[in-house]
Amino acid sequence: MKTFSRNLTQETSISQNDFIWPVFIVDGINQKREIKKMPLVYRYSLDKLIPEIEHLVKFGLQAIAIFPQVENDKKDEIGTDAVNPQNLVCNAVRKIKRYFPELGIVCDVALDPYTSHGHDGVITDNNIDNDKTISILKKQAVLQAEAGCDIIAPSDMMDGRVLKIREELEKNNFKDIMIMSYSAKYASSFYGPFRDAVDSKKLIKPSHKKTYQMNPANFEVALNEVEMDISEGADMVIIKPGMPYLDIISKCKDQFRVPIFAYQVSGEYSMLMSAAKMNYLNLNDIVLESLISFKRAGADGFFSYFTPLILEKLQK
Repeated sequence: MKTFSRNLTQETSISQNDFIWPVFIVDGINQKREIKKMPLVYRYSLDKLIPEIEHLVKFGLQAIAIFPQVENDKKDEIGTDAVNPQNLVCNAVRKIKRYFPELGIVCDVALDPYTSHGHDGVITDNNIDNDKTISILKKQAVLQAEAGCDIIAPSDMMDGRVLKIREELEKNNFKDIMIMSYSAKYASSFYGPFRDAVDSKKLIKPSHKKTYQMNPANFEVALNEVEMDISEGADMVIIKPGMPYLDIISKCKDQFRVPIFAYQVSGEYSMLMSAAKMNYLNLNDIVLESLISFKRAGADGFFSYFTPLILEKLQK
C-alpha cells in the first residue's frame, strides 16, 4: 500500500489538541531537577517552568496538569497546606496564567502531596476518613479556582466528593469551572515513579491505598464509579492507568458518551523509556503506538509525560 492511501484510510490519529502535559513543580528559583526514575522528566521551579511552557505552546500545547513536591516542613497529618491560598500550586497557577492566559490549567485535588503520611485523605483510627477528607478537598478546589485554575481534577477517590466540590464551586460563583474526575483510578503498581516525584512514597499505616483506590481485577465497579461521578456533576472523567485499562476506557466511552481521558502514568512512561534506553524498542514508534491505542479505545485525549517529545514530532 502506498503512503498516501495508507494515510487516507487511517481510522485513528492524534494531534496536539489531545495532550495534557503533567508537570512537577518545586519551591525556589533556578531549579530543574531530573526525576531519577523518570528520565527527561523534571521538577521545575516556576522561573524554569515558564520557558518550557512557552516552547511547547508554540507547538500547540493546550493544557498542563500541575503536581507539587511540597517541602516536608509544610506537611502534616491533615494536609493543611492544601488550603493555603499562597501554597505552591496556587502561586504557580497565578503566575502561569499571567504569561499564558489561554493555556488550560488542570489542578489535582487530593491531599497526598501535603500529608506527612502520604495518603490522599485524613486518617482516623488507621482508616481513611471519607467525610473529613471531603471537607478539606472542597476548600482546596475553591482556592484553586480562585487562583485561576480552569479544571478541577479530584484524584482522591473519596465517595461523594464530586458532588460536594461542585456544590462548593457553585456556592462561590465558580459555575464555569469544569470538573475532570479521576473516576476509575486503580490501586496500581504503575504509580511508583510518580510517588517518588511528589515525595509521597513512604506510606504510613495503612501501608497501601487499596481501601479507596480500585481493585485492578474489577470491571463493573469502574462503570459504577464513572456513572456516579457524572451524576454528581463531573464534566469529564479520567481512567488511570492507561494502557493496562484500555477495556475500561472503551466500555466507559460506549456507555456514557462523555469526554474521557487516559492517564499514561509514570510506570508506563518509565517502562517505555527503559526499553528504548536498552535499544530494545524505538522510542518514537512505541510512544506513538501507545497513544494511538488510547484514541482507538475511545479516549478523547490523554495525560502523557511524553507530551514534549510528541508535540515536537507532530510539528515536524
